[in-house]
Amino acid sequence: MQNAHPLPARIAGWTGLVAHLATLVWYAASGLLAPGWAVLLLLLVWAGLLAVAIVLLRRRPAYVLLVPVVSALFWFGAISAGEAWLGWTG
Repeated sequence: MQNAHPLPARIAGWTGLVAHLATLVWYAASGLLAPGWAVLLLLLVWAGLLAVAIVLLRRRPAYVLLVPVVSALFWFGAISAGEAWLGWTG
């Protein structure tokens, strides 16, 4: 049985998945700035992005490289917005 995706695409997919797992540190450490309810929402978003990454890994593995980028941008945006508009401070 032959794999439908070329090796570079599979490597890119797994690299993206590992990079997304690395962003979990930021989401988990958000409690230093954000209230508990916001940390819970952030972790739910992270888990949703993990599900997207897993689906993409099976269908279009090279696109998984976009997931950690979206994850980092979302986290930075959420924390920045919370600091600016909701008064979150560390």
